[in-house]
This record gives sequence, C-alpha cells and structure tokens, in this order.
Amino acid sequence: MTETEQLVERIKEGIQEKKGKTITIVDMTKLEAICSYFVICEGASNTQIMAITDAVETYVRKTSNVKPFAIDGLSNATWVVMDYGDVIVHIFEKEARDFYNLEHLWSDAKLTDIPDLV
Repeated sequence: MTETEQLVERIKEGIQEKKGKTITIVDMTKLEAICSYFVICEGASNTQIMAITDAVETYVRKTSNVKPFAIDGLSNATWVVMDYGDVIVHIFEKEARDFYNLEHLWSDAKLTDIPDLV
C-alpha cells in the first residue's frame, strides 16, 4: 500500500469515527486529474460536518503525522473541503452533495462505495 493509499485509509477511518455516511472513494490515478483521490462523505448537520472535519484532521495527524494544506467551507459547513495534496476530502450535507454530484462529474474514475458503519 502506497503512502497515498494509507492516507486515504486514515481519512476514511477518521470519517467513520464521527459516523460520516455514504463514503465514496474516487480513484483518479489513471486519469489526468488535479489529485489522485477524492474521499467524499456526508454528515447529517453542520455540527456533524464540523465534527467529521475535526476528527479527520486529528486522526490523520495522530496516525500519519500529516496535516492538510488547507481546509475551506467551515463558515457555513454545508460543504467542507480538506486539501491533503494528493487527496482531497469533501464533506457535504446531503442536499449539497446531491446538487454538486461529484461522483457523476468524475464517473470515468474508479468509484468505491464504503458501507456505513452501524
């Protein structure tokens, strides 16, 4: 497993720690894209979206000693983006995720849906 793949796994675990739902990993390594992976998920409220963001940042820093280059969208927390360079994390409210539909925009990439934890 590459460092980038390990980072994706840590991000997924951070999301699951705060019960983020409908996680999709978009593998763009075979495409000419802005990064290698998107990790997309959703939270039920602005509060949960901020908690997921904090959990991802803390968990990844603790387990991989990696910090995001930038985090944007915390002011309204309907769509938060975390930039880890080769991996971009998108944390949405359901309505915003449905509207922007990133999975459809990147449908040429390999999409992996992660089952929700019960």
